[in-house]
Amino acid sequence: MDMEVAAWHSMHSSLTAQQDKRPFSRATVRRIAAFARPHRRNLVAFLLLSTVTATLAVATPLLAGRVVDAIEHRSSTGLVLGLSGLIAAIAVAEAGLGLVTRWLSATIGEGLILDLRTTVYDHVQRMPVAFFTRTRTGALVSRLNNDVIGAQRAFSDTLSQVVGNLVTLVLTLVVMMALSWQITLIALVLLPVFVLPARRVGRRLAQLRREAATHNATMGTQMTERFSAPGATLVKLFGRPERESAEFAARASRVRDIGVRTAMVQTFFVTALTFVSALALAVVYGLGGYLALRGVLGPGAIVSLALLLTRLYAPLTALSGAHVEVMSALVSFERVFEVLDLKPLISEKPDARPVPDGPLAMEFDNVRFGYPAADKVSLASLEEVATLDTRGGDEVLHGVSFRAEPGQMIALVGSSGAGKSTIAQLLPRLYDTDEGAVRIGGVDVRDLSAASLRETLGMVTQDGHLFHDSLRENLLLARPEATEEELWDVLRRARLDGLIASLPDGLDTVVGERGYRLSGGERQRLTIARLLLARPRVVILDEATAHLDNTSEAAVQEALSEALAGRTSLVIAHRLSTVRSADLILVLEGGRIVERGSHESLLAAGGRYEELYRTQFAESPAEQKAAAN
Repeated sequence: MDMEVAAWHSMHSSLTAQQDKRPFSRATVRRIAAFARPHRRNLVAFLLLSTVTATLAVATPLLAGRVVDAIEHRSSTGLVLGLSGLIAAIAVAEAGLGLVTRWLSATIGEGLILDLRTTVYDHVQRMPVAFFTRTRTGALVSRLNNDVIGAQRAFSDTLSQVVGNLVTLVLTLVVMMALSWQITLIALVLLPVFVLPARRVGRRLAQLRREAATHNATMGTQMTERFSAPGATLVKLFGRPERESAEFAARASRVRDIGVRTAMVQTFFVTALTFVSALALAVVYGLGGYLALRGVLGPGAIVSLALLLTRLYAPLTALSGAHVEVMSALVSFERVFEVLDLKPLISEKPDARPVPDGPLAMEFDNVRFGYPAADKVSLASLEEVATLDTRGGDEVLHGVSFRAEPGQMIALVGSSGAGKSTIAQLLPRLYDTDEGAVRIGGVDVRDLSAASLRETLGMVTQDGHLFHDSLRENLLLARPEATEEELWDVLRRARLDGLIASLPDGLDTVVGERGYRLSGGERQRLTIARLLLARPRVVILDEATAHLDNTSEAAVQEALSEALAGRTSLVIAHRLSTVRSADLILVLEGGRIVERGSHESLLAAGGRYEELYRTQFAESPAEQKAAAN
């Protein structure tokens, strides 16, 4: 049966390993050693126990042969019972060591997974927004799951198997040669009959599994996209359910066919190797019996050789595929290090200081900026493309300068793509300027600590993103220590208290993926409530009322006025009511400020703002009348 286990192990190695011909540098090995260093004590104990366990595995067949010899020579009952007791003691020791070794293996492996995952997770959180706009989420999550587990396998599985199998192989060969060099050589001659089919069939099974994995990944992508709220809506509006079902069924059928073929290949393979196992044992008993009849070997030696034979093929087969497993683990480490080597564009200075106290001015001083090229913020493997897009790096802001005094509101208007949202993203350091400076309280934001910048700035974006969590947790993201009274206060000010109170679970209601259980207006008002809870000194509104109808906007406008009162603010809006109240309106076109002034002065100038007002802001006769008064 051990030979069958070896066969399954060989197939498993071929199925799970990913061969890669890239050279691996010493630097990679040193980095792997650095991750393993905190676990070195457990590693040493793990390797020692694996060696002892392998040694005990060879001792049992020898003792079994001694028992047979004792019976043949009619030795004392005490000797037979003593040898049997020793075999039982070894079995107990092997079981106990197996438990301890497994505990050490799990501790090392899970500890390594924890270290790698937290390191990659923390690193990814420091990446710029451009990284996330280009990266496929599934590919990134795979690095934290599949590749991290693949790297962990190098320590928890591959290392112990290599050490244990080497010790078992050496000891088995030494003992077998000592018992009978003739039988040992014949056993080694039969080895290719066992190993070669295992590797060939293993490669075939790996091809089938890769094909099945491709179809499964495609099915997974289809389900992920179609089962999300926006995807399901799109299919219902424009898709053809029959075609969607047929495509999914075709891929699922292909996976079924591959599963049947895989099962049959495995069955034929194991059946063939069972035959080889029986043939090898027949050779041992045949040749061993012949030598025993001639007085060269004793019966006990034949039994020992038969048992040792099963312990010879298993480690040889496993070691024949060990290099594949080692390469697989190294590839996994390389893929993890590939993410870690992608340097964040935004970093905090060692001597970063907090934002100054009191009311804050906001200033853009001759700011020039271009979104970073793909090779600076992304990886082809994470975008799942052959080569990265070479476009990018072109300047989108050209010498933008303006200043907002403490408590003033600056409004940005202009065509789509003019650079309004880009300016808003430079304030909280989602990106850094290429030239010029962005200052808050007279200090360049690049000289400020990230923590104080987060506490100072509050931003409401146009999509009003929420996590798949409760209303309470989405609010507490802004200020975890907020009390129940403070939560209901901001909900009241955002005109949401009545709605939340009417829900069966109140604040503990789960909003769904991206908040899709709420309407667009409700979702946006909740993000405004989150802003009110944060109490920032500088407020950024990026189309904060874009998804609100006139009724909802009127309800929220009062809350926004309160949120903006006494605070320096930057507002991007197409709603006339928001723009009219600004202390200064900046009109952007092509990344440049082409006009600046108050609502009335810009209308009177008859320039680009007046044109935008007539086409975008004058949404109704009532609003035109209100604007004129």
